[in-house]
Amino acid sequence: MLLKTNITNESTRRRDMVKKYNYLFLTLIAFFFSSMSYSQNNVIVHDPVIIKQDSTYYIFCTGWGVSVFSSKDMKSWKNEQPVFAKGPQWATDSIPSFAGHIWAPDISFYNGEYYLYYSVSAFGKNTSCIGLATNKTLDPKDPAFSWIDHGKVIQSIPGKTNWNAIDPNLVIDETGTPYLCFGSFWDGIKMVKLSPDAKSVDEDIRLIPTIASRKADPNMENPPAVEGNPVDAGGNAIEAPFIFRKGAYYYLFASIDYCCKGINSTYKMIVGRSEKVTGPYVDQAGVPMIKGGGTIVLQGDDNWHGVGHNAVATFDGIDYLVFHAYDAHDDGKPKLRIEKLEWNKEGWPLVVSN
Repeated sequence: MLLKTNITNESTRRRDMVKKYNYLFLTLIAFFFSSMSYSQNNVIVHDPVIIKQDSTYYIFCTGWGVSVFSSKDMKSWKNEQPVFAKGPQWATDSIPSFAGHIWAPDISFYNGEYYLYYSVSAFGKNTSCIGLATNKTLDPKDPAFSWIDHGKVIQSIPGKTNWNAIDPNLVIDETGTPYLCFGSFWDGIKMVKLSPDAKSVDEDIRLIPTIASRKADPNMENPPAVEGNPVDAGGNAIEAPFIFRKGAYYYLFASIDYCCKGINSTYKMIVGRSEKVTGPYVDQAGVPMIKGGGTIVLQGDDNWHGVGHNAVATFDGIDYLVFHAYDAHDDGKPKLRIEKLEWNKEGWPLVVSN
């Protein structure tokens, strides 16, 4: 028994040492590249969101510690230091396989602060959590700049929740009430009411509704995973929600089909809308998103494959669609795309390629 305990302790020590050196190595790499600038066509990202403070635009995206880019013109981008130099300890405690790579952040200005929700997860499983960090400013040169981590907001657990706590998006309704929209595969896109400070859940998570799915019948079993994909995730291929208010409607954008396969990615963006933030969301043909509806906003072409995981933002009266796409002419690398978004006479979004 003593030998077994010693072996277990040594294995744990080695694992912790590997994580420590990974953090150190990745911090050095981030520091080395932090002074470099890239044209938009060369910015490699997954799951980008965008915000503007004063005269500077910031992109937050999936990466070690949450990757950050800044720009004065949305064309030339500088790599900034990540949000976290080391992965939060609570995340390691909750997700044993977590090593510091943080997914799908969401950035908003709310309650006088910048709110950054982020995802930690085991790949292909709903062993997942959404965390929250806040900052008074996004300018690293400001003396007030400091990310304060508030820890876990919501967690999904295999066998207990038929949803996946990743891909968060904060949305505020017309009364000022905050909601968190999130989800990937399993039962689809979920929405939960938050506390007034938006730092915790304010309703029974056993009762939170699904607001979008690829299943035609919400009561049907989750379809099986397609070949080559994680079995546990199933085949209800919808994720990455983002809600944008325009006029009288809330527009729910989401990504369907499959990312992360380079030039073989089939990601595409869909949208539906509702007069209430909680739904029901319906597409242009009147099909509810809870029953597989969703009007295509953008899909891949000969140059860009697997376009998706989008955000929408308004700067100087112009709406923009921000997303990643796999470059068919550069080994399928995921690149940053920013396109103008216009609206037809019926109030549906149209992408205007630059």
